[in-house]
Amino acid sequence: MIDRYTRPAMGQIWTEENKYRCWLQVEAAASTVLAEDGVIPKAAAEAIATKASFSAARIQEIEAEVRHDVIAFTTAVAESLKSQGLDAESRWLHYGLTSNDIVDTAQALQVKESSALIRAGLTGLLAVLKRRALEFKHTPTIGRTHGIHAEPTTFGLKLLNWYAEMERNLARFDAAAEDMRVGKLSGAVGTFGHLKPEHEERICARLGLKPAPVATQVIQRDRHAAYISTLALIGSTLDKIAVEMRHLQRTEVREAQEYFSEKQKGSSAMPHKKNPITSEQISGLARVIRGNAQAAFENVALWHERDISHSSVERVIFPDSTILVDYLLAMTTDLIDRLLVYPERMKKNLESTGGLIFSGQLLLDLAEAGMLREDAYRLVQAHAMRAWKEDLNFHDEVARDAKITALLSEEKLARTFDYTRQLGNVNVIFKRVLGE
Repeated sequence: MIDRYTRPAMGQIWTEENKYRCWLQVEAAASTVLAEDGVIPKAAAEAIATKASFSAARIQEIEAEVRHDVIAFTTAVAESLKSQGLDAESRWLHYGLTSNDIVDTAQALQVKESSALIRAGLTGLLAVLKRRALEFKHTPTIGRTHGIHAEPTTFGLKLLNWYAEMERNLARFDAAAEDMRVGKLSGAVGTFGHLKPEHEERICARLGLKPAPVATQVIQRDRHAAYISTLALIGSTLDKIAVEMRHLQRTEVREAQEYFSEKQKGSSAMPHKKNPITSEQISGLARVIRGNAQAAFENVALWHERDISHSSVERVIFPDSTILVDYLLAMTTDLIDRLLVYPERMKKNLESTGGLIFSGQLLLDLAEAGMLREDAYRLVQAHAMRAWKEDLNFHDEVARDAKITALLSEEKLARTFDYTRQLGNVNVIFKRVLGE
């Protein structure tokens, strides 16, 4: 199962190699803009943009000594230039910048890359949910509240609900991703002590980012908390879908089931088992993302113009959360795409209580026919409780009650117990959501 959902593209974004590549991209963009304004020599900017390189192993070797990742990076990059006889050019690397000018701006590039993949996953899931919602638009099933049979619904409406929720998640995600598409090159405390605001604007433009309107040494972490919490909310929706699938696959229910291949095994001890393992994995991993959201909230409050307490946290929660959401979107899309649905079992379950689920409709019909609502409620409830307790057919019991038949003819009573009556507005609901 894991191999099926491996997402190498997302994992690659968060490698050390790609992180340093993004750092160098920011350094090169900064040098180019500064050279255009005559702040540094054009030859230096050209060398940094075209000749500079790095070795992740060398950076880690230097960091082990200096205990500072950005200094280790700039040292390694400068070495690459010096090795080509570009000593004079190397001294202009990182000119006027502080560590987080590079780190935060480069992180925005990584998040931008990640967001493109997550957005593709969201739209892919939406397409599958829509298709299957339309497929089962008029497939009747029992609606449950508190886990107890309530009134009829359709399986398509279950899927449509998830579709609408994922549409909201997509809108939230787009907003959160856009909020993260910012860089900052405003110096040690955000005052542009060495560069100019217009330099930042042009550097960010070259990178496809917007400048943060105001910053300290770091971009403020409310943006990051909103982004991670949006991922957690997406994970919670996927968890919600998975929990429903786990219930529907229970032996006593069996209305839907995860795809189960011919060679798949459900239990080492019980050959008959078909367990909802995909749904259980989705539910479990969604908890990790929600936990990461709490850590992101803790990162908002930093000391003064910055401290480093957020940095170590983000090295975990950003790769983990984006990778997990990408993974869970793929798993959920496959789950829904290949879901086995059993309409006949749904109908059997819907009818299993002998019409108890129409007690509310019977109450309304009796009130409409002239019985006081309080009297109707007591009468219907008495029949319902007796049918439940003694395993009787509710429809047959009320059909024998003279107080009821005096007000409702056989034809009207049949309409009371007709589930299509309560499903007459399904098309309207679909049109509200899909506009079709």
